Amino acid sequence: MIRDKRKTMLQLSITAWLIICWLCLLGSAQQNQNPTDLLPNAPSSSLRSPQTSKGNNPIQSGVALVQVLERKSLVFPDLATTKKTLSPWDKFKLAANNSIAVSTIGAALVTAAYGQAVNSPEGYGQGGEGYAKRFGAIMGRAASDNMFGTFLIASVMREDPRFYVKTGLSFRQSVKYAAVRVLRTRSDDGQSVTNFAGLLGPLAGEAVANTYYPEGSRDIGDTFIRYSADLGWRFAGNLLKQYWPNINKKLRLAPHGSPPP
Repeated sequence: MIRDKRKTMLQLSITAWLIICWLCLLGSAQQNQNPTDLLPNAPSSSLRSPQTSKGNNPIQSGVALVQVLERKSLVFPDLATTKKTLSPWDKFKLAANNSIAVSTIGAALVTAAYGQAVNSPEGYGQGGEGYAKRFGAIMGRAASDNMFGTFLIASVMREDPRFYVKTGLSFRQSVKYAAVRVLRTRSDDGQSVTNFAGLLGPLAGEAVANTYYPEGSRDIGDTFIRYSADLGWRFAGNLLKQYWPNINKKLRLAPHGSPPP
């Protein structure tokens, strides 16, 4: 019992340190940005990329590739680029895209590697098979979270499951905004409402995960530890999305575009 508690505390501590390091790295991306008065939750003008001129220059080709990825939202499909209301079918497609997004797969690969290093859950064992089971379980949790939250709950409660980048914020304001977006979201008609989709979706996903997680990792304590980690990573993900356009600008991956219609 003591060993399990120590392992849990170690996992939570490492998770917290990863989030802190992530926030520190992101904090430098917008220190020189001047605040501007914008409507809350307004889609960022930097989320859309203009068409580039044709040419054989490899640098231009690289920029064009990044713009294609940005336009198709392979990294963060839930970044809002328009205020157009999503239909239930649109939310279903968004849930499916979120489940196989580059960010989801990347996070699953890293998290599974961490689980492999600390042998958690122990029932999955070690080796390639153990890593594959951990990776599959994490992807399954993400898919359940999206189907319950992004699609089902968001459709029933008429919530907008997308993340709206808000520009012109200091780092402290961005941290606050990312935290608030865990608890609050936009309704389909643009009002600020409780984020039932974002709060209940992960919990439903963790409940489903108990049907395929190994013995010893299915009790209420394990479920809520995973759920707490889900909310923590959701906050960190919100902050990364908030800075995503600025990261592209700092790295000169793609130029800023025009505001969405």
